[in-house]
Amino acid sequence: MKNAQARVYLLYAGKRDAKVIFRDATNMKMTDAGYAWITTEQALEADNVPQGILGLKLVNATNEKAHIKDSIYVLASALRDMNVNKSIQITEAPKDCDNSGSIWETGKELFQFIRKQVLLNGETGKVAFDDQGDRINAEYNVINIQMKDKKVSEVIVGRHFFNKELNKMMLTVEENKISWPGNQSRKPEGFMIPTNLTVLTIEEKPFVYVRKLAEGESCTPEEIYCPHFNTSRDLDVKYCCKGYCMDLLKELSKKINFTYKLALSPDGQFGNYIIRNHSGIGKKEWTGLIGELVSQRADMIVAPLTINPERAEFIEFSKPFKYQGITILEKKPSRSSTLVSFLQPFSNTLWILVMVSVHVVALVLYLLDRFSPFGRFKLANTDGTEEDALNLSSAIWFAWGVLLNSGIGEGTPRSFSARVLGMVWAGFAMIIVASYTANLAAFLVLERPKTKLTGINDARLRNTMENLTCATVKGSSVDMYFRRQVELSNMYRTMEANNYDTAEDAISDVKTGKLMAFIWDSSRLEFEAAQDCELVTAGELFGRSGYGIGLQKGSPWADEVTLAILDFHESGFMESLDNKWILQGNIQLCEQFEKTPNTLGLKNMAGVFILVAAGIVGGIGLIVIEMAYKKHQIKKQKRMELARHAADKWRGTVEVIQLL
Repeated sequence: MKNAQARVYLLYAGKRDAKVIFRDATNMKMTDAGYAWITTEQALEADNVPQGILGLKLVNATNEKAHIKDSIYVLASALRDMNVNKSIQITEAPKDCDNSGSIWETGKELFQFIRKQVLLNGETGKVAFDDQGDRINAEYNVINIQMKDKKVSEVIVGRHFFNKELNKMMLTVEENKISWPGNQSRKPEGFMIPTNLTVLTIEEKPFVYVRKLAEGESCTPEEIYCPHFNTSRDLDVKYCCKGYCMDLLKELSKKINFTYKLALSPDGQFGNYIIRNHSGIGKKEWTGLIGELVSQRADMIVAPLTINPERAEFIEFSKPFKYQGITILEKKPSRSSTLVSFLQPFSNTLWILVMVSVHVVALVLYLLDRFSPFGRFKLANTDGTEEDALNLSSAIWFAWGVLLNSGIGEGTPRSFSARVLGMVWAGFAMIIVASYTANLAAFLVLERPKTKLTGINDARLRNTMENLTCATVKGSSVDMYFRRQVELSNMYRTMEANNYDTAEDAISDVKTGKLMAFIWDSSRLEFEAAQDCELVTAGELFGRSGYGIGLQKGSPWADEVTLAILDFHESGFMESLDNKWILQGNIQLCEQFEKTPNTLGLKNMAGVFILVAAGIVGGIGLIVIEMAYKKHQIKKQKRMELARHAADKWRGTVEVIQLL
């Protein structure tokens, strides 16, 4: 009780226990000025009851005659009502109560009738009973223990009674008659620390997750009900909160013994110190969570609230429950993949030279085999096999077949000179294909590109390039940090126009590429990078600080909260929260992702498939042209055949005429 710093005590104890409590309380000076005690009737009977104590005593409590009279009247009324009730058969009562083992069944019915009796004008006041048979609406005197002539006396300073006109219990107290502990006539100014606290928080993963409840749904045991605080919005919408800070709040309430009502920030902001106009007069005020605490509408903030000088001037902070800093979040730059990614191992110049070489070699092969005395053309004239000679088309097919290792059928060079060139071309093709394969493999195992930014001192951030946008959250501790730092003033002026209302919106834009760099608390950004392996934090931490519990200035809970947090650090509880909510094993997954070799996907090799499709379309187009050309040739041959027949017929006719 002493450690709890309480000033008002309610004592419910018997005479013997009260005597011990009063003795110890007096020794610890807990019955001196500034304290207040309220006791039950039995405790007032202790022979060492201190001066100034207040208690309740039943009216006519020592008047046995009045109590017996009221009891007999109630019992008689109950027996009369039970006798009138024809449905109840009164049985014989037990002869004695000495372990007979028999129960008087009618006694149960009699108890119910007694419980229903109401005596408005009894000798001891109104007599009535609740469902358990306990007396209600009894009249009590408020007693104050006072010292008169060095003797303890009981003085009636008030009354708790049943008002017949209003039909309810009333309490009247004459405070001017009360003598408080320490023989003070003035009510103690000491306070009782409120144990039911209004606690505010804000959505910030992984510290606070907020879930909207569906109709008829309730929070799980892991969650805490958390409506919006002091606002008219979303009155019909219910929310549940869980996370790092919620587990901390639960453990804190158990450790230092308080209850709480949790609520979300009314405007979704941590708080900003801005100028507001009141009746034409500008006045600086805090908004968000800080504003509710400064205006004493809330008792505590349990959230990832950064400790900084601006806030510490207006509110009290506990010792940090987590140390962190500021860092930069960006999306990992991915290597651009085009339709011609499969051509990347060679430069454009090299590809052009290879294409030219294929056709030049094919032409030279054709010429060598054409003019060589041992070529197919020469042998064809003697053997009558001109169709087997190496023509230009076959030479091109041979050159491509060797380069692509597709196998060579008929139409190979026969002359020695052409075959020498063919072997040289095969060696060239082997080197080109091997080089292409090796270089393509090198592209696959390249390390993933590292972050584009090196940290807060990166020249691209300081020089505010037009194509590099960075931002933070308006009115946040990070925003205040940039305002304080003179060397970052140029950078802040540029990023101020891009700042977001919430961290969620900014992180979403980083993922989609709308925002290139988001500057925020390292704990949150490291969590996001662990959740999504396409995100990365850049550079070293800067602006190191910590998260603390926010309380009102001069709050009696400040020391208790700080000691509890230090104990949590020492016991390993805070480390367990880190493992449960922040790390979650995802960092290892991203490290594994980093170590896996890069692989080609459809985006990289789409050009190859398009090349095949183009070949198919080209082949179909060529066969259509061939068929049209062949059809034209057939028609032409038919016309020539007809002309030849006509000429032969005409020639025959002329010859006949000449003979005649």
